[in-house]
Amino acid sequence: MKKEEIKEAVKRGYSEIAQQGSSCCAPGNPRCGGTVPAQAISRKMGYSDEEIKAVPEGANLGLGCGNPVALASIKEGDVVVDFGSGAGFDCFLAASKVGRQGRVIGVDMTPEMVMKARENARKGGYLNVEFRLGEIENLPVEDNLADLVISNCVINLSLDKNRVFAEAYRVLRPGGRLMVSDIVLLEPLPSPILNSIEAYVSCIAGAAMKTEYIEAIRAAGFQDVMIIDETLFPVECMANDPTAQAIIKDLSISPEMIREVASSIVSVEVSAVKPK
Repeated sequence: MKKEEIKEAVKRGYSEIAQQGSSCCAPGNPRCGGTVPAQAISRKMGYSDEEIKAVPEGANLGLGCGNPVALASIKEGDVVVDFGSGAGFDCFLAASKVGRQGRVIGVDMTPEMVMKARENARKGGYLNVEFRLGEIENLPVEDNLADLVISNCVINLSLDKNRVFAEAYRVLRPGGRLMVSDIVLLEPLPSPILNSIEAYVSCIAGAAMKTEYIEAIRAAGFQDVMIIDETLFPVECMANDPTAQAIIKDLSISPEMIREVASSIVSVEVSAVKPK
């Protein structure tokens, strides 16, 4: 697969999500069986009912694989940058924590997502949040600006994760923190899935090995890199998700391979610090 082909497929897929409100990135998401609402997914990911109700309608698309905001120790006055901000869910939660003296910047490469997030910000009256169109490998954000970088099930989609973490390091102030939720692998994927664009958009084929993911964070210069939590990706999501079903059918993947693949995919919460 060519890089530009993958990038355009991802952008197209998330453009559709912005309009339809569904994705298969999150374990147990609305497309897994087609009956689970985004609110239920978010509860499974660690969001409280208060957090779910606090954001504008349409901001929570159930896309995440964790709750980086809850683990980030956000303080009043902080500047927060969200990599792959989608419709703005995590940005709006962070905005309530940074207060009027703080600032939240969401970056997303999909124009439809940025437009949706800006409209949600307008509806919610958020004056300390802005959304910028851009790629997380080349952030439209100044050097040494942020106190905190967060991301939720997005970096796995990047074709250059080393560059993403280098950008996170660049925009953070000395002493700034990184807090990401993401999908990683415990074992390499079978080549039919690894070479499937559909699997890439589904946050599967683009996932890195866990050891490589952690090493990429360290290689960017971060210290105190820690995996705070790790959860297996449910096999029933792959078995029931429409996108996964299409992949399974097109590639003639056996039930045994589904179970094998699912047992090698995990959701992790990772924190790190830029040295002072």
